[in-house]
Amino acid sequence: MNALAKGISDGGIVTWRNLMNVRRNPDWLMAATLQPIMFVLLFAYVFGNAIGGEAGGAAYREFLIAGIFAQTVAFNSAFTVIGFANDLQKGIIDRFRSLPMSRIAVVLGRTTSDLVVSVVALVVMSLCGLLVGWRIRGSFWDALLGYLVMLMFAWALSWVGALIGLAARSVEVAQSAGLIWMFPLSFISSAFVPTGTLPPFLKAIADWNPFTAVINATRDLFGNRFGPAQTGWPAEHAALYAILCCVAIIAVFAPLATARYRRVASK
Repeated sequence: MNALAKGISDGGIVTWRNLMNVRRNPDWLMAATLQPIMFVLLFAYVFGNAIGGEAGGAAYREFLIAGIFAQTVAFNSAFTVIGFANDLQKGIIDRFRSLPMSRIAVVLGRTTSDLVVSVVALVVMSLCGLLVGWRIRGSFWDALLGYLVMLMFAWALSWVGALIGLAARSVEVAQSAGLIWMFPLSFISSAFVPTGTLPPFLKAIADWNPFTAVINATRDLFGNRFGPAQTGWPAEHAALYAILCCVAIIAVFAPLATARYRRVASK
């Protein structure tokens, strides 16, 4: 218990250190918010009328926002990758190793600070969504649960980013490795189009994709349904499946990232 308390306490200190770095380098925060804003405007007004059909794009804009939310928090995990690679390259990890602190604190602090960045990004995205016509049709508690599911997904993916960042040989490698795997996962999903419009092979992948589960769960909780109802266990139990996916990702990648940090810190 004392070890757990020390890990949480030390992790809080590392979290604060990372957030201070974000404050000193506001371009990180701008990068986390400007790109999704461009995606919202691009898909809402360039493609929205074509995809939205008779709804004139209004229904599609509500459908779109949950997908942009998921893509935004997923892409924010790249900051975890780059942050660790940068600390390794600059020798910060060696300095942490010399301090009497919990080994999990550095990884926990990084993933938690990047979760805070995702909270800020979701606030900005929500305001942008309101400007383009998005509205939450569900109750306050449903909406709150939707945001919590999205943040749980963000934290889960940050553990994946932590492992990649600790394994990367340089910041340049980390920049590519932190993003390249996200594009197929985010686009072969229900982020931008209903999975029923995809070819059968891609539809099967998209239906079981954790991105789709999180997006569908958030849409259901926000009341932003669009197109024909999706069938199948993942779609009919989207919230449960989304939470199970997040728990599974954390259960697999948190120990792997922590073990990788211990190997790196012991060199």
